[in-house]
Amino acid sequence: MDSPAVEVIDLVKRYGGATAVDGLTLSAARGAVTAILGPNGAGKTSTIEICEGFREADGGTVRVLGLPPSDGSLRARVGVMLQAGGVPPAVRCGEWLRLVSRFYARPLAPDALMARLGLTDHARTPYRRLSGGQQQRLSLAAAVIGRPELVFLDEPTAGLDPQARHACWDLVADLRTAGVGVVLTTHHMDEAERLADHVVIIDRGRVVAEGSPASLTGAERQLRFRARPGLALEELLTALPTGSAAKESPAGHYIIEGQVDPELLATVTAWCAAEGVTADDLSIERRTLEDVFLELTGRELR
Repeated sequence: MDSPAVEVIDLVKRYGGATAVDGLTLSAARGAVTAILGPNGAGKTSTIEICEGFREADGGTVRVLGLPPSDGSLRARVGVMLQAGGVPPAVRCGEWLRLVSRFYARPLAPDALMARLGLTDHARTPYRRLSGGQQQRLSLAAAVIGRPELVFLDEPTAGLDPQARHACWDLVADLRTAGVGVVLTTHHMDEAERLADHVVIIDRGRVVAEGSPASLTGAERQLRFRARPGLALEELLTALPTGSAAKESPAGHYIIEGQVDPELLATVTAWCAAEGVTADDLSIERRTLEDVFLELTGRELR
């Protein structure tokens, strides 16, 4: 179908006198991975919970697979992974997954799914005795076992070790290949850059940028190096080609943007030598999604 898996138009959500979501508009395509990024308190969790049907909007329109989130028929078509909760503490891992599978007409095989996510050895372990990462993997398994058309993943790799994180990434990639729409929130910029077809960055309840990871980061390359803090970058800029930019972020870490070519590289290293500075860890890289995220949302703690 050509219609989006999720369509949000002018969404508003208030908590008392505070507006968490302020006229937000976004869409997520079917059969694609859409990553929603934002600082703490940006409104992304409220937006996702409204789409999942757990909260009611104060304004705007939300459609999930063409239906309002409250439509009961969505339960068999949409998978939801919560950050925490929803599982009885005493239930055993394997028992819970088999129970969840019985709510669907064509579920995935619980044992195979547990094996894929490294839970086989914990099949008889009560939920409360699972580690945080194991509980996270069980929640992921429960979200996808019903072969959903759309799945919401809220911080799917939070607390996972590298092996489990890569297993989760592989599962998300397979969901996309199978035509499942995936909407995920994450604080890992490398995860969004690796998995997402479309990225939506929100801040203070509004969309501040969206597009593919490549379109957001651009083809522009950067020259990066480390040196003592507080170099006189204004002086360096006078020696660089017109249109270049230089910044120190964080202290002692320098980024030069512009037409990164041998001439620019020679100019920077010669200037550092004239200043008696050694440019450590000098490298040429492209701008990352984390760079874009910080430029748009700021560096202050929330």
